[in-house]
Amino acid sequence: MKVHCETVTDELRTLEPWKFKISYDKLVIALGAEASTFGIHGVKENATFLREVHHAQEIRRKLLLNLMLSDVPGISEEEKSRLLHCVVVGGGPTGVEFSGELSDFIMRDVRQRYSHVKDYIHVTLIEANEILSSFDDRLRHYATTQLSKSGVRLVRGIVKDVDSQKLILNDGTEVPYGLLVWSTGVGPSTLVKSLDLPKSPGGRIGIDEWLRVPSVQDVFAVGDCSGYLESTGKTVLPALAQVAERQGKYLFSLLNRIGKAGGGRANSAKDMELGDPFVYRHLGSMATIGRYKALVDLRQNKESKGLSLAGFLSWLVWRSAYLTRVVSWRNRFYVAVNWATTFVFGRDISRI
Repeated sequence: MKVHCETVTDELRTLEPWKFKISYDKLVIALGAEASTFGIHGVKENATFLREVHHAQEIRRKLLLNLMLSDVPGISEEEKSRLLHCVVVGGGPTGVEFSGELSDFIMRDVRQRYSHVKDYIHVTLIEANEILSSFDDRLRHYATTQLSKSGVRLVRGIVKDVDSQKLILNDGTEVPYGLLVWSTGVGPSTLVKSLDLPKSPGGRIGIDEWLRVPSVQDVFAVGDCSGYLESTGKTVLPALAQVAERQGKYLFSLLNRIGKAGGGRANSAKDMELGDPFVYRHLGSMATIGRYKALVDLRQNKESKGLSLAGFLSWLVWRSAYLTRVVSWRNRFYVAVNWATTFVFGRDISRI
């Protein structure tokens, strides 16, 4: 039982990929997912996604470059407006959080340092339906109101085509942009699609109640790349970090139990009792919508009842939850100091 691998050498096309094999007793597939483009022309070539660290670096680079280009003598008013127009496509928690934070950054930092952009720079959020569709109706209305107050323009529409300087909506409207951020959810990666394994609805790697990949011995899958097979009768879990985290903890315990029972080697746990299957219980959703404002929805699903909060108290809950998820104590200390200075002095030291 082996995994066939090949090295990836980005930007070094002169090097031949090195191919090698790794033997395994138990294999866990956790390949993640890719941003969904829905096959729309021009998205991959012109948009920046919100998935990896280098995406954040690219957004920062483009924003600073456009700010400098907008100050070039002789540039037209139309071109200046295009360069300083930041468009976000996707009204889920990630798109809403980014829009709110970006607008806040523009209002409180950019306009102070680049006075010439005051009447030009703005943020537009495009969503096909309603923003934050998984949240409570009251929270959605609150988020819409607060985003509008913070300067984010909300547009309902479907993107049909993306050019290097503009995108076209389904009603023919053209939206010029200088920075385009794409945040419309995720789907199976090219590698996941290419694997000859059972697939769940939506194209993810199919798993059973114990996170096993049926028909392949000693192979498990977790996270965004996996989903329940239709035969299990379970719905595909959402692509959330809390799902992957709890699947990882469950699988950690399961593999330890298998190992202690003598099933650690390949093909030795075929008829072993695995115990209770994995059960996911949604802990709720949170999203920040700008300075000192956030949403907290602790319901199991849209139909169930539960606690939902909005405003400053929700921001405290969101910040506290974020602080507990930072890996090292050093980073926790830095975030805590940053939080305190932001609250007391109205200044985010991470932006200095």
